[in-house]
Amino acid sequence: MNTLVFDIETIPDLETGRRIHGLEGLSDDEVAQAMASLRVQAKGHDFQPAHLHRIVAISVVLRTADELKVLSLGEENSSEAELIRKFFDGLDRYKPTLVSWNGGGFDLPVLHYRALRHGVTAKTYWDTSGEAKWNSYIGRYQFRHTDLMDVLALYQARNNAPLDEIAQLLGFPGKLGMDGSKVFEAWRAGKLAEIRAYCETDVLNTWLIYLRFQLMRGQLSAETHQSEVQRVRQFLAGSQVPHWAEFSAAWK
Repeated sequence: MNTLVFDIETIPDLETGRRIHGLEGLSDDEVAQAMASLRVQAKGHDFQPAHLHRIVAISVVLRTADELKVLSLGEENSSEAELIRKFFDGLDRYKPTLVSWNGGGFDLPVLHYRALRHGVTAKTYWDTSGEAKWNSYIGRYQFRHTDLMDVLALYQARNNAPLDEIAQLLGFPGKLGMDGSKVFEAWRAGKLAEIRAYCETDVLNTWLIYLRFQLMRGQLSAETHQSEVQRVRQFLAGSQVPHWAEFSAAWK
């Protein structure tokens, strides 16, 4: 069975925010400030609702029978529509188990709205016929999409934990150098490569947590679990990319 761990990075959707809030004539910076202020007034924080996010990076860990890949979809200059299309095309091709951290609470709803926005077809993802009726990607209490944060909290929001802290609880590096609150600032500074690198480290942390989860569930033996962890270490050792060197150094 193929497994695809995924994570997205987003910025406020200034174009739609401008239209919805009647902010025509304002600069992007002014629209961003206005959207943040309106959100603080409404909710006490400036984090935008799912439908007002724009995706700037999607990173994945893909584990097939033959190999382990960690990558960001598309190129730095790829459009949002292209990133989303590549994500759902991957589901059509590999039909994997999807794994995320808070994917049900954030990443997938954003992907829904943005796929809707760009007219992206996602046939496999939305399939609920045949066997998928009992194990679909959109079923919260099913495992075809395993939202680790949701499952480990036993679907109780008060028990939700941050990815960074659970990664560190298990001895993994956690977040390195950036977090989601800094993505918009980094994007405005033209640092998309850094955003993609950060997103990749998030999915690798999530993969390592998932391996431990599968060990706990009895889906992996201790020997197989150790073999999978060693495969990750080999991937890191064979890479010359700076963020993987930093990840490896932080993983004792």
